[in-house]
Amino acid sequence: MNAAADRADELAAKYNVSRESLSALRLYVDLLLTWQRRINLIGPATIESIWERHIHDSLQVLPLIPRGTTAIAELGSGAGIPGMIVAIAGGYQAHLYDSNSKKSAFLREAIRQTGIRAQVHTLRLEDLKFDPHLPKVQCVLARALAPLPLLLDYAEPFIKAGAIGLFHKGQDVDLELTEATKYWTLNVSKHPSAVDSRGVILEVREATRV
Repeated sequence: MNAAADRADELAAKYNVSRESLSALRLYVDLLLTWQRRINLIGPATIESIWERHIHDSLQVLPLIPRGTTAIAELGSGAGIPGMIVAIAGGYQAHLYDSNSKKSAFLREAIRQTGIRAQVHTLRLEDLKFDPHLPKVQCVLARALAPLPLLLDYAEPFIKAGAIGLFHKGQDVDLELTEATKYWTLNVSKHPSAVDSRGVILEVREATRV
């Protein structure tokens, strides 16, 4: 058994991922690497460490998702990291938002092959607030998408409807929070990243415009 397979098993045990879900995650990773030859889904330098840099980075949000959650949304989904991975591992329905049609095509094929309950929405995030059929979700995710003030603009329709935000943020999170509080009253917590010593998962429980 190679190192990647070993790491996959370790992560499955750590985050209580079922054998069936782990098989789906392996299928997703294989498909991602196949499509990576045609379109840039992840940074080429991260391919060798995909289980740590991308899968683990996604799975670490699982313990933070509120009990009773049935559906999640991901903004700027790209390759479906973390949204698709969280949906596979946690058994959630997922709504994946991305404006790139090629990445949306990958997501639809990954959904078809893994059999998860998910829907891809190919639209600009600026247009989310105009969507009259916004799905009901309990959690909205985003990873390396935008500075916090802009990210909150995108996520506002979901947070206003009662969802919490779980956002991967880097070493500048405090600067982003300072800037965001000029425009928003926030109720947030910072959870240290299990993958990046300088990063956090920023939990946004409430966000109200000043």
